[in-house]
Amino acid sequence: MSLPFFWIDAFTDRPFAGNPAGVVPLTTWPEEALMQRMAFEHGLAETAFFVKTGEDRFHLRWFTPGAEVDLCGHATLATAFVVFTQLGAAGDVLTFDSRSGPLRVERLGDGRLELDFPSRPAAPMPPPPALVQGLAATPAHYAQAQANLAVFNTAAEVRALRPDFAALATLPQYGTIATAPGAGEDCDFVSRFFAPRVGVPEDPVTGSAHCLLTPYWSARLGKKRLHARQLSARGGELWCELAGDRVKIAGHAVLYLKGTIET
Repeated sequence: MSLPFFWIDAFTDRPFAGNPAGVVPLTTWPEEALMQRMAFEHGLAETAFFVKTGEDRFHLRWFTPGAEVDLCGHATLATAFVVFTQLGAAGDVLTFDSRSGPLRVERLGDGRLELDFPSRPAAPMPPPPALVQGLAATPAHYAQAQANLAVFNTAAEVRALRPDFAALATLPQYGTIATAPGAGEDCDFVSRFFAPRVGVPEDPVTGSAHCLLTPYWSARLGKKRLHARQLSARGGELWCELAGDRVKIAGHAVLYLKGTIET
């Protein structure tokens, strides 16, 4: 079986930055075990697989090297980029049906793509001991939803984190977000994202994390539109907007590689 394959750097406007995602267009679904093996073989944070179901509608699934996940921002952005720029979609709006419901992606006039994702506000509570152990630091504020949200006072504290991934992997949430105000970073807030439980020790840029980050920082800063940076080694840039129970997340993407998978 021969399958087309695209490697896209998402949430960046240049190669070798942002978050790389594999994108595999399909005509029919193969066995789930095969998709998981391909994601493991690629070694990227996520590989996206999709099947076209209508003129501008697709069924989309995401796999890390270790598991299928419910929501992935950068691989959705990468998939939309492939559909628009490599597969010749004529319109400016796509809809992806997923385990998190329908996800809309719009092509903006400035070259960015905008994701329409569910808002996932986190509930404040005391930080669990495994989180403090895993980050080797106690956050100034902690809240929890599908992921852990650890808030620090400065971007320097977030940059300095050297996590114990084995400890973080014991937490039941799919990942841990470390975040702080963006003072000195030319943005509203910064973050890092760790997900060793699903095979991704540190994710370079995490769109789904901003489903938690956007409602938190919108409430704290008193503004709906926010500019964010992820402080991984590769780095990434996102423009976020809180829109009721939805979060809009915009960013650039670039093609790094295209080829064929032979299985």
